[in-house]
Amino acid sequence: MCGIAGIVQFEKDSRVTVATLRQMCDVMAHRGPDDDGYFVHGRAGLGMRRLSIIDLTTGHQPISNEDGTLWIVFNGEIYNHAVLRTQLEARGHHYRTHSDTETIVHLYEEYGRDCVQHLRGMFAFAIWDQKREHLFVARDRLGIKPLYYRLSAEGFVFGSEIKVILAAPGARPEFDRKALPEYLAFGYLSGSDTFYSGISKLMPGHTLELESNGEIQVHRYWDLSPTDTTEPRSERYYVQTYRELLEQAVESHLMSDVPLGVFLSGGVDSSAVAALMTKIRRSPVETFSVGYAEHAYSELPYARQVAKHLNSVHHEVLLGRQEFFDSLPQLIWHEDEPIVWPSSVALYFVARLARDRVKVVLTGEGSDETLAGYTRYAFTLRNASLDRLYRGVVPARLRQGLRRAISTSGLLNASQRRKLEHTFLARDGNSWASFYFDNFFSAFSQADQAGLLTEELAMEAENGTAYRHLLDYWDHSTGSMLQRLLYTDIKTYLVELLMKQDNMSMAASIESRVPFLDHVLVEFATSIPQKFQLRGLAGKRILKRAVEDLLPRSILYRPKLGFPTPWSGWLAGPQLDVIRKMLLEPRSMERGLFRRSAVEHLFDEHRSGHRDHYDRIWRLLNLELWHRVCLEGEAHKPVAGAAFDPIPVNR
Repeated sequence: MCGIAGIVQFEKDSRVTVATLRQMCDVMAHRGPDDDGYFVHGRAGLGMRRLSIIDLTTGHQPISNEDGTLWIVFNGEIYNHAVLRTQLEARGHHYRTHSDTETIVHLYEEYGRDCVQHLRGMFAFAIWDQKREHLFVARDRLGIKPLYYRLSAEGFVFGSEIKVILAAPGARPEFDRKALPEYLAFGYLSGSDTFYSGISKLMPGHTLELESNGEIQVHRYWDLSPTDTTEPRSERYYVQTYRELLEQAVESHLMSDVPLGVFLSGGVDSSAVAALMTKIRRSPVETFSVGYAEHAYSELPYARQVAKHLNSVHHEVLLGRQEFFDSLPQLIWHEDEPIVWPSSVALYFVARLARDRVKVVLTGEGSDETLAGYTRYAFTLRNASLDRLYRGVVPARLRQGLRRAISTSGLLNASQRRKLEHTFLARDGNSWASFYFDNFFSAFSQADQAGLLTEELAMEAENGTAYRHLLDYWDHSTGSMLQRLLYTDIKTYLVELLMKQDNMSMAASIESRVPFLDHVLVEFATSIPQKFQLRGLAGKRILKRAVEDLLPRSILYRPKLGFPTPWSGWLAGPQLDVIRKMLLEPRSMERGLFRRSAVEHLFDEHRSGHRDHYDRIWRLLNLELWHRVCLEGEAHKPVAGAAFDPIPVNR
């Protein structure tokens, strides 16, 4: 686990220096506080910061092949590298280290770009071929590890974080305003674009090759496809097979030369990982949990119950309102983009807690998106069925009138309005963007944005831009409606969750691993028939049955907690006025993004209780803080008592 960086300059007589690479790597020292390393060869250079996990003594990077013609920097873990090593040694390859990094080099020698097909794990790596003056870059199938790049007339620059690219000579941070519609809707960008003009991300399951003439070729090497088996299978088969594959995944993810632990929320996913880890190791594990002083939002009692059941060595941290707000500038700096979900803050604090005891943690990320764990899946299937009946008997004019009444009626409070707006009564069944994306993801729908954006920006935004990437995935998906929902979320929502997981854990210099996202396990999980996945509005039925021998029913079958953080409750206090003042002050308005009257109206509606705008306020707040920290260079370290007044620094 580490952070990687590199440069390839296009001028034949240009030279990359170690000093430049060190400058890039120093801004991500948190990703690798144990070691750094550099390789330069004429117009190309590779750099890395290392968090030592495997082969502590000889695993220094960059690493080369036997004759020094191929050099690699690698971020991640290859869980099947021992098996691959045996195969490669049998084919005549010679190792100098015990690291999984060297295995990738020899695989590339053997298979070229198809080396990625043999890897089982999480990875982002770059290989420089000195003979061909050719760069090969790859990212794992699900997007567990990040990789960003910038292609310009002068050269190609890449790194594990956007700030690494911005630390390269000639780079300047500039907001790509085309990103705004999708951000306002979903909070993140699901395509290859980023918030920064000219900087892209390599998508999951893709490789990139940079030719000597400066041209790049991007290839997709993996995708999910529904498995329609003609042979009927019993629920017992799916339960047993899933358990076997999950146990294998957890066992492989225990590969480490340093201490490991588990992020334990008390939910089914992390509890299952902790239970399997305890079973495999036959000894108590270290578990780490985060909660809030507001008990209604805290899952600490459930985590304690699981910890007691497993006899784990349990640790907890409480996150308060002031700590939450004070940490936002720092965590936005770590993410390089606005924070999508308030839960990112809690993740950072539990990672910081764990760092005092372990270097690696296993998490339960990925189960919901592969096993239909979110209520929205079953709800959407039911909603779609009822909508078909509703549209068949109620004229369009009456349906439109009811939607307007739900939106504007003074007889409904914010809570009642929000619940009704999730149903087919308030949704346009002819528009999938409205029916699913706006229903469960969008803070500002396309219609909402028309009144929010300034006239100039509204003219810039193309109609439908906010939904384009997600609809592309939806249109590309096949199979049952549930399989299509899972596919779309795995390609979009999950990728952003994994970015959060990676950045927040690495901000605390800790490696997080996600056994539920072993790609073999994911391929099996998404092929399970809908009738075995869901019961009522509850999902993850296969997982729950698969670990019934390990965990009490009170944990397996308890309802999911509705709100992950007390953010909405905190907005009921004076903090709302602080945020309102910040978003309406001249420097914010002078960005020319939003109409002042629209922002004022949003806060007025929220304060009066007419509508609950907590998710919209979160979007606007994070965008403004991102401008200040990442574009304007204001201090990102927490300042006690001045959460929204960062101290300017000279650049």
